[in-house]
Amino acid sequence: MPKKQPKRNIMHTKWFKTLSAGLWLDNPIFCMVLGICSALAITNKVANALAMGAGVTFCLIFSSLFISLLRNLIPPRVRILTYMVVIATFVICVDNFLKAFFPPLSEALGPYVGLIITNCIIMGRCEAYAVKNTVFYSVLDALGCGLGYSLVLIFMAIVRESMAFGTILEFRIMPGWWQDWVMMAVAPGAFFLLGVYLWILRTLAKKTEQ
Repeated sequence: MPKKQPKRNIMHTKWFKTLSAGLWLDNPIFCMVLGICSALAITNKVANALAMGAGVTFCLIFSSLFISLLRNLIPPRVRILTYMVVIATFVICVDNFLKAFFPPLSEALGPYVGLIITNCIIMGRCEAYAVKNTVFYSVLDALGCGLGYSLVLIFMAIVRESMAFGTILEFRIMPGWWQDWVMMAVAPGAFFLLGVYLWILRTLAKKTEQ
C-alpha cells in the first residue's frame, strides 16, 4: 500500500509566511517604524483608526497588484514615479469615497488621507516586494502589512479614546467618576503610548524568535 504523505504544517507554507509577516515580525509600525505620522495624528478615535486602516490597506493591496502585474514593463528609471501615479490613483478613490459617504470622517482625517500617497509603507512594499514577485504573493504581502498597520492603529485608538473621552465608537464605557485624560487626545499622548507599544511588542518578538 502506498505510504500516506505527511500533512504539511500550514505555518511553514510560503503563502502563510508571506501573509503573517506583516502582522508580526515585519509589522510596518512596530518593526519598521513606518507610517507613524498617521498613528500619532488620527488615533484619538477608533472610527478614525478604522477608516485610515481600511484606506491604507485598500491602497496597499491594489497598488501592489498593479505594480506586480506591470513589473516587467516598468522601466527602472521611472519606477518610483510609476509607484506614485498608481498609489495616487487609489488614494483619490479612497478620498472621494470618504467625502461622498462619510463626510465627518473625511473632515476628521483631514490631510492625512491625501498623505497616503507618500506613505512609506506603500512605497516600500511596492519597491521591496511587488515589483519582484507574482501577483498572488504581492497581494498577500500587502494584505498582511495593511492588517498589521490597521491593528496597531486600532489598539492605540481603543486606549486613547477610552482614556481621553471615556468612550469607544462614541459609546460610553467609563464610569461616571472617570476624569478624562486630555493628554491622550493629543499627539504627545499618542507618542508616549506608541513608545510603550513598541517596547512591549518588540520584547515579545525577540522572545518569539528565541
